Amino acid sequence: MAEGSAAGEVRQGPRSGPLSGLKVIELAHIMAGPVCGLMLADMGAEVIKVEKVPGGDDTRRSLPPAIAGEAAAYMMMNRNKRGLALDLKAEAGKAVLRRLLSGADVLIENYRQGTMERLGLSYDSLRAENPGLVYAELSGFGRSGPYAERAGFDLIAQGMSGLMSITGEGSGRPPVKVGAPVTDITAGILAAMGVLAAYTHRLKTGVGQRVDTSLLEAGIVHTYWQSAICFATGQPPGPMGSAHPLNAPYQAFRTADGWINIGAANQANWLRLLEVLGAEALADDPRFAENAGRMQNLAALESALGSVIVKATTADWLARLEAAGVPAGPVLDVAQMHADPHVRARDMVVSVEHATAGAVETLGLPVKFSATPGAVASAAPLYGQHSREILAEAGYREAEVAALIEQGVVIAA
Repeated sequence: MAEGSAAGEVRQGPRSGPLSGLKVIELAHIMAGPVCGLMLADMGAEVIKVEKVPGGDDTRRSLPPAIAGEAAAYMMMNRNKRGLALDLKAEAGKAVLRRLLSGADVLIENYRQGTMERLGLSYDSLRAENPGLVYAELSGFGRSGPYAERAGFDLIAQGMSGLMSITGEGSGRPPVKVGAPVTDITAGILAAMGVLAAYTHRLKTGVGQRVDTSLLEAGIVHTYWQSAICFATGQPPGPMGSAHPLNAPYQAFRTADGWINIGAANQANWLRLLEVLGAEALADDPRFAENAGRMQNLAALESALGSVIVKATTADWLARLEAAGVPAGPVLDVAQMHADPHVRARDMVVSVEHATAGAVETLGLPVKFSATPGAVASAAPLYGQHSREILAEAGYREAEVAALIEQGVVIAA
């Protein structure tokens, strides 16, 4: 957990995790870039989040909801990081950043095309000072190609990647996006993967490189099954509700008191499911005998199974299906997921101490390490919370820090 210090400031203790010792400068806002930063931070990297002056990360204004005046969205995306508020339009601010980057391993940025170049912070200029720098760029459409200069948002990427064409209840209905900002989150995870691959290369060669990924590509990788179907048939598949495009039954069914997901996607589980339902006669129905037939007659299959499943509760079916070895699970809302005992046992909901809000809950690290466990050790920083200590660590004297603050180049909480 975080260590207390003077003036209510919450300072991070020594970081644990397999990336302990990795120094990351995050010039990122909203979601995709911050996801990359929090993935690295949760695995032990030291992540310094550099926020713009004035205002900071736009997620600070994603209100409501707030916790003790701090935006809940900002707090979620920026735990385990230290915060520096810096005016990069000022030459003195750029000089501060360059000093920080000279000793950094990784830079994360998700500005629009050309922004870093206009600030004099292009990869080529920074590489000249730090040849080992891994320079991660996240954008809507990537740094090459005809759409490189377009602004990108999750909604736009979901539409252009094909995701919205395969999400929803069926043909003829309005397009539906995935409820979570899946391209933002996936782009951050892909960027973190790319950073670690580039860092591995640097450990072997001493040479850094650019890492470039985008929301569009993050959406495209979620269409593996549907793209396989389209490549094979020449026809783009459409939305199927909760059903699977290749296997059945594999979807949600209404119960007497809610919904249950059943994954009887192979032949053995199909036959086990029929035994649990007391519907063994369906095994002899030529429409349902094999997976191909079940897919061709999916509506009839849904009706036949659904008429039985709706007669008992979700808990009743779960007990029976688990005993038979048929994969199944309840459809939970987010609050129910947070309270689930397995989620808690896997430390996917944890509490951290915030400088002003006290103990706050956040999501945990989704990757577990046996020898070098990562951790969510500190809450998101206040605006400029760690400015003084970060500059001191970079070699600035107290009078120099005070001058930068007085000039408005640096904001200190």
